[in-house]
Amino acid sequence: MPTDTVPAFDTASPLATWQGPLGLPEFERIDEGDFEAAFQAALPAHLAEVRAIAENAEPPTFANTIVALERAGGLLTRVSSIFWNLAGADTSDTLQALERRLAPELARHRAAVTMNRGLFARIDRLYEARERLGLDAEAARVLELTWKSFVRAGARLDEDEQRRLAAINERLASLATAFSQNVLADEGEEALLLDHGDELAGLPASLVAAMAQAAAERGHEGRHAVTLSRSIIEPFLTFSARRDLRERAFKAWTSRGEGVGARDNRPLVGETVRLRAEKAVLLGYASFAHYKLDDTMAKTPENVRDLLETVWEKARTRAGEETELLSCFIADDGHNHTVAPWDWRYYAEKARAALYEFDEAEIKPYLQLENVIDGAFDTAGKLFGLSFRKRDDITAYHPDVRTVEVHDEAGHCIAVFLADYFARPSKRSGAWMSDFQEQHKLAGTHGDAGQHAIVVNVMNFAKAPAGEPVLLTMDDARTLFHEFGHALHGMLSDVTYPSISGTSVARDFVELPSQLFEHWLNEPEVLQRFARHHETGATIPQALLEKLRAAETFNTGFANVEFTASALVDMAFHTLDPVQAAEIDPMAFQAEILADLGMPEAIVMRHATPHFGHVFAGDGYSAGYYSYMWSGVLDADAFQAFREAGDAFDADTARRLKRHIYATGGSRDPEAAYTAFRGKLPTADALLAKEGLA
Repeated sequence: MPTDTVPAFDTASPLATWQGPLGLPEFERIDEGDFEAAFQAALPAHLAEVRAIAENAEPPTFANTIVALERAGGLLTRVSSIFWNLAGADTSDTLQALERRLAPELARHRAAVTMNRGLFARIDRLYEARERLGLDAEAARVLELTWKSFVRAGARLDEDEQRRLAAINERLASLATAFSQNVLADEGEEALLLDHGDELAGLPASLVAAMAQAAAERGHEGRHAVTLSRSIIEPFLTFSARRDLRERAFKAWTSRGEGVGARDNRPLVGETVRLRAEKAVLLGYASFAHYKLDDTMAKTPENVRDLLETVWEKARTRAGEETELLSCFIADDGHNHTVAPWDWRYYAEKARAALYEFDEAEIKPYLQLENVIDGAFDTAGKLFGLSFRKRDDITAYHPDVRTVEVHDEAGHCIAVFLADYFARPSKRSGAWMSDFQEQHKLAGTHGDAGQHAIVVNVMNFAKAPAGEPVLLTMDDARTLFHEFGHALHGMLSDVTYPSISGTSVARDFVELPSQLFEHWLNEPEVLQRFARHHETGATIPQALLEKLRAAETFNTGFANVEFTASALVDMAFHTLDPVQAAEIDPMAFQAEILADLGMPEAIVMRHATPHFGHVFAGDGYSAGYYSYMWSGVLDADAFQAFREAGDAFDADTARRLKRHIYATGGSRDPEAAYTAFRGKLPTADALLAKEGLA
């Protein structure tokens, strides 16, 4: 970054010294114009700490090398956590411009650390002598993971190879940033504006109100906006009686990332795939998938494909049966067209209503956002002894964000939870958990004894008009429970070292705590307490609960086909070698893979390549989208432990779950952690049964 026009960084800045209540940043004092100077101060400060460790004249010890690394970079960690959380949840032109400049700069910085030969020599000496160091299990795990992370980052390459790897990483970082910002721009700008009358035919009143609110926020008072937020677009596709409008909305939704010129993500994907293939071979792997899976539970692409293909065949067969069913409902409506992708949700809802005397609009009045939040909190209290205190007096980074104190059974504050539930143009789509601060117990240089977690959940629910309750679909409620499961993984973390805190686990293990927590949403005990009609306060009727349970596996062919197709395409991209990837046309390749799979014409990938942010807006889930299904095998088996105990809140099972899954972070190998909880590793049988595909 240029330095001549950037003012010196004030070390008393709220970016550096978090003096807010509960150890939070003073968000109201943060000026986004200060970030550039903050990074310019933080990056060299971190490198100076790293050099001091590498050049230490004393022989390497766990304390003066590994622990010192764990403590290094405090300013960079604080500045980065605020910046990247805002970049995802409340961005601006200023932040996006800096994000583009930072992407290659941070890649260079990471290379300067991981390719520091003196530093790696110290780590390598410790690793070679690890059996003689007398480390406890957690410290030994940290040493092992640190050594592996440096090797995987190119520490053993020669100088020319390191230079090439660094250049690849810089370019990949820039590509990922551009990809993400292009999708965000499409999502923020695209909206189908409707008026009253026939254009709103079939839509529930709550959806009409949310669409009116979304239009007003975009300066179109009195109209109704179909935005690309799932909380609006999916209900619209489910209930709109206007097939032409469903088609327009669906095509806009599924063509995100296919803009003109620099806004077109397709060439970015091609270059990304080529560079990842080259990177993998440079590091000694057959493909990028082999590289990414090397430190996961799945281990190899072959193991991933075995699971995905097992589910694919069963799901495709079920989807074929579902297509025939929907065709009957189309005929009953007096039409003779085939099932198109923009028809599926609409006629699936008609079929569900007819087969189970149940539709989504029937349950939505019982799923008020505030009550679902209370249900998630109460479930965590029953399982893990937690209590939650909302702090209306604390300002977060946006007026919509709630601040909550989290206390353990002894009344100690163990975490701070920030909840950001509503869609806005400055927020990327989807739902996620992140943190501003990780839990750890490592004493700092200032005598502090570690720190508690500051965790954030970000969602994109449609806001209701002022004074009206926000009503959720069952999928929305499930999303809230899912992300809160991730949040609990961060809150309940009980480890010494920052690098293994909370969700710092294998990619195909990280979804276990979140997907497992979803199960409690379906428990009658939870729904009967918190699913109450927003007008009458009446408890959800038992008959409706029974219909909901009966319909649990309805449409699972569709759901599993759209997910598994995405996971298989992800894996196909990332098992290419450099020669195969050299001239790849991403959309032609996607089409070829789907054709080979026999993709049903009426269903599309859950995430088409140009907006597949999990995979191309960074490499977090690249060659890893399968992990939701892998974790699905774990969560289906894990919840069975409560079934076997005869109580969804069995205290002994919950204690084991907390100790071995939620609190352990990355301090144990995931297979060992799961076996310690369950006594065995699972098979896919429980997942297939849960999905109704057995």
